[in-house]
Amino acid sequence: MRQYPDMSFEDRMDTVDFEVGQRPHITVDSDICRSCTTKECVHACPAKLFVPTGDGGILFNYEQCFECGTCYQICNKAGAITWTYPDGGHGVVFRKG
Repeated sequence: MRQYPDMSFEDRMDTVDFEVGQRPHITVDSDICRSCTTKECVHACPAKLFVPTGDGGILFNYEQCFECGTCYQICNKAGAITWTYPDGGHGVVFRKG
């Protein structure tokens, strides 16, 4: 089994480029999120882009999204997350090294 070197989250993020589009490819409806008691998206997002707010909502920024769709798959509140691919030429670019 291949062993991967220990690497901090910040160092891993330095190996990824993002071409941010003007149109958000993910939108979050904070009104629906306020009724969610589990907030799975906060724990599941590998890029840690979902942050709970003091009023029970979610603060979200799509600009460093890995486009994995985990948030959309794990969310149990219909309509809370709208997910599409970024416009062509935008989004995440993984590079080795």
